[in-house]
Amino acid sequence: MDKIIAVVGPTGIGKTSLSLKLAKELKGEIISGDSMQVYSQMNIGTAKILPDQMEGIIHHLVGIQNYSEPYNVKIFQNKSRQAIQEILKKGKVPIFCGGTGLYLKAALYDYEFEEEEPDLEYTTFLNTLSNETLYSMLEEQDPKAAKTIHPHNRKRVIRALQIVHSGLSKSQREDRQEHRLLYDVYFIGLDMDRDQLYARIDQRVEEMFEQGLPEEVCTLFKDPKTWEYTSFQGIGYKEFRPYLEGKTDLASVKKEIQKHSRQYAKRQYTWFKNQMPVHWFDKNDLSILDAVKEWYYGK
Repeated sequence: MDKIIAVVGPTGIGKTSLSLKLAKELKGEIISGDSMQVYSQMNIGTAKILPDQMEGIIHHLVGIQNYSEPYNVKIFQNKSRQAIQEILKKGKVPIFCGGTGLYLKAALYDYEFEEEEPDLEYTTFLNTLSNETLYSMLEEQDPKAAKTIHPHNRKRVIRALQIVHSGLSKSQREDRQEHRLLYDVYFIGLDMDRDQLYARIDQRVEEMFEQGLPEEVCTLFKDPKTWEYTSFQGIGYKEFRPYLEGKTDLASVKKEIQKHSRQYAKRQYTWFKNQMPVHWFDKNDLSILDAVKEWYYGK
């Protein structure tokens, strides 16, 4: 099986820096596994690596899509698998870097998406319902899926209900799959003291504001029509809606982004520890490179 490296872990822990070191050491190219860094105009809030920071390493799926265009896990699956083949054909090592767990699973596992025609009438009906009603419906129709989706994640709840409505529940579809890796993957998970991580995340958000995040958001999402874009739903952007509506100030927005980022980091830990065979290392562990080289070269 083709060998692939995936650097995973919570937001803000230093995955980018490690992926660059690995790419230089093993003659690799990096594939972004992040669902937000794909947008070309969104740099600060996504903590996107910029060309002058890439240290000569080729990066795939970074800044390739206009922020007005929808992006989802199936598109990512297709594009990431194309990138894998391109890198392997060069005789190089594909190195995933990013913390969007479902995206990595879709790229590296036997994760299949079944195409179905959306029932527009049913979708229109769902859109008239409150979050509480939608989640109650999901608990009744697909309780297993309900346990994995936050009650206020309206988009995912509606999607799960649409799948049930099409004849086979989200959980049933996932249970039919083998959850089998398609490649020989070495998952590197970066870890650190939680309090230190949360302080690091808070500081990172402070720096984003200093770098001009409010200006970036106001430039891209000034028109209320843009608030429906998939790109606006990401942490670091969606929190600006009350500010854009004149209902709150920037200090409150910053606190919300920090809170949501810390919560996201916690969810990322839970996801990777339950879904993938990750080799966990302290972020400052100097043995990471040696461990990866031993696995890659079989010494």
